[in-house]
Amino acid sequence: MEPNIAYIGNLIGDTARSKMLIALMSGKALTATELSLEADITPQTASSHLMQLIKGDLLVVRKQGRHKYFQLKNSQVAELIEQMLNISAALTSATIPTGPKNERLKNARICYDHLAGELGVNLLDALLDKGLLTENVIELNLTEKGQDFFTEIGVDFNTLNNHRRPICKACLDWSERRSHLAGSLGKWILNDAINRGWATQDLDSRALQFSAQGLSAFKKRYGM
Repeated sequence: MEPNIAYIGNLIGDTARSKMLIALMSGKALTATELSLEADITPQTASSHLMQLIKGDLLVVRKQGRHKYFQLKNSQVAELIEQMLNISAALTSATIPTGPKNERLKNARICYDHLAGELGVNLLDALLDKGLLTENVIELNLTEKGQDFFTEIGVDFNTLNNHRRPICKACLDWSERRSHLAGSLGKWILNDAINRGWATQDLDSRALQFSAQGLSAFKKRYGM
């Protein structure tokens, strides 16, 4: 049987379901009640939509005590949602600003599990300029110099190579319309910045807030 893209398209195409999927791009697991608020529908209606998304293999549910938490199934689903954001934004009149209205979201935000926004694009530019990565159209590759650099700052490539996803991947940024760094290395960079206390994620959005000291340390580390 051939793949049925119309089925997936219908799942994502519903307004309430699309709002819930975009909310889950933060990488956080959310409850049906939290997602109902994002979609402006009742928790009961949200539960029905969530069951359809689980059946369609777009979401997974995790149980913690009496609570159920919903997440995007994997990075492929997140990439699909990000690409649809790009396509829908491109259809907007050129006279209308693209991307999120929130300036903090434009500056730095989480794209499922990696850094996006202006800071994410600038990070990739710096890594390319320093010769740590190379770019061939939309394909990114880690150089020998890059492997040495990231190994020195704590990346365990044996662990990253065991992941099914690529180490480096270009992800078209919704607001900047240029690529930022995804893949397992992009995830490591984001987690490292958060673990060091350089940045914190908003409780109710995808926005990342860097402290002045944290932003300075982040830019210094990656030569930005």
